[in-house]
Amino acid sequence: MKIKNISIYIILGLLVSFSGIKGCTDLSESVYSDLSKENFYNNRVEVMQAVLRPFTHMQAWMAPTGQSGFYYHSESSADQVAWPQKGRHGYDGGDHIRLHYHTWTTQESRLNSAWNLMWTGLGYVNSALADLETIDFEEIGMSIEERESILAELRVMRAFHYLRIMDMWGNVPIITTVGEPLNPSTSPREEVFEFVRTELEENVDLLQPLSQDVVGRVSQAAGYAMLSELYLNAETWAGVPMWDEAIAASDKVLSGELGGLDGQIRLDPDPLGPFNNTNHLSPENIFQFAFSREGGFTFHWGGFYFGYSNMSRALDVAYSGWNAFVVIPSAFDQFKENDIRKQEWFLFGPQYEYGTDNPILGTEEYAGEPLVYVNSIRRNSEGETGEGGMTRGEENSGARFHKYRSGTVDDPNYHENHYIMYRLTEIYFNKAEALMRRNGGAATQEAVELINESKRRYFTEEDWSEEAYTTSTLTLDELLAERGREFIFEGKRRTDLIRFGKFTSGSWWDHEPTNSPHLELFPIPHIQEVSNPNLIQNPGY
Repeated sequence: MKIKNISIYIILGLLVSFSGIKGCTDLSESVYSDLSKENFYNNRVEVMQAVLRPFTHMQAWMAPTGQSGFYYHSESSADQVAWPQKGRHGYDGGDHIRLHYHTWTTQESRLNSAWNLMWTGLGYVNSALADLETIDFEEIGMSIEERESILAELRVMRAFHYLRIMDMWGNVPIITTVGEPLNPSTSPREEVFEFVRTELEENVDLLQPLSQDVVGRVSQAAGYAMLSELYLNAETWAGVPMWDEAIAASDKVLSGELGGLDGQIRLDPDPLGPFNNTNHLSPENIFQFAFSREGGFTFHWGGFYFGYSNMSRALDVAYSGWNAFVVIPSAFDQFKENDIRKQEWFLFGPQYEYGTDNPILGTEEYAGEPLVYVNSIRRNSEGETGEGGMTRGEENSGARFHKYRSGTVDDPNYHENHYIMYRLTEIYFNKAEALMRRNGGAATQEAVELINESKRRYFTEEDWSEEAYTTSTLTLDELLAERGREFIFEGKRRTDLIRFGKFTSGSWWDHEPTNSPHLELFPIPHIQEVSNPNLIQNPGY
């Protein structure tokens, strides 16, 4: 599915803001065009440009396409991927190192960028709502039902933005009108949670069922997936467990009543199906960002995850990366050798030119030598192999990301991958966890069946009898481990670790426990405090 939306009216609106600038010459002008809500919304296309504008911005903060958004902070601060310095590359002012060690400060420029990006996205939603709430839809050939569904979609999108903002910062202003008030005051996270809950509960049933027609938009299934996540994290975010509500929201998605990309949502038997270059067809996917290379809006995950230009020959692709994120050795060790996910979702070992036995050669520490990815980040100060750390990486350090597949350059669907924000497997895990927590942490048979149904896709029939969970082997700790294996690279790990009480007390690879609960929230960036005196800094900063 190709989606390309260029909202010229927003760009022109930004240009108008410079009209007050004066110079040394006469700047009087003749206005040949003027776009406003009174003369712009003349048809369905123009309405949908406003509805979809937050999506075109979301790729800057939600997906692994930029260096400063929700994804970057969620993954880099957790226990599965890291961005270590590799020789002369990747130090970047120590940004990635502080994030891994949980030693960030209020002065982090990337954290401030994330704040700006996410609140700007929220502003696009509020702006569209303000416009469309005053438009007479019948005058432009749209029904009252369509109006209610579109407004509900925007309100649910606003709730989704607040889900992510609340996850990162907790105590933040609740803003529903652009620019009002000029300096909004901080609201406690409990109030933000209730705002999100109300927005979702009051609007989710007004949304359209999931189908190919709403890929890249918010469907009923997406709304209930958000509710499932919200309720699952209620104890963390609002101080009140909501396990029954999490089960009910999950059941709504699992019921088969909310549509699907081919009629009904179901697990994809192909481990790569939800992520490949035709993943808009995967029956498992619920809510996705509809990237399209052909449409001029490519999902560039390569920056974060791909090696230097030499690695483009390994997969016969036209992109390269920064040799940035690597898999933390202790995370890679969580996968058994017979796990199909370990075989399919990672680049590991010797690398060869596509379709040949010709080795890919290194360009940095191993210049001219075969490039072999190893499960260590290892160079010590004497140049010998050792335990390594965030400042001791090399160009071959760590297993690498291979979950999304673009296909080769001659593939007719080359690099048409969508970025997936919710898929059905997550709903299976959410319900299983809620069942277990409601049961005092012990697995019920239903919880076991939910996790086994997901997991059995990754093992042969011969191996499955040894790998299947039972009510005694599926503990909460094991559920967290399996959740990590299943959703590695999907931007969810920090949230999960916090919910399981492992974010500040856990240790992994080159990270020691901080035992500082205040680090479960990021600080309000200092520059934002200075700009808005009504913001209240989070405790501990």
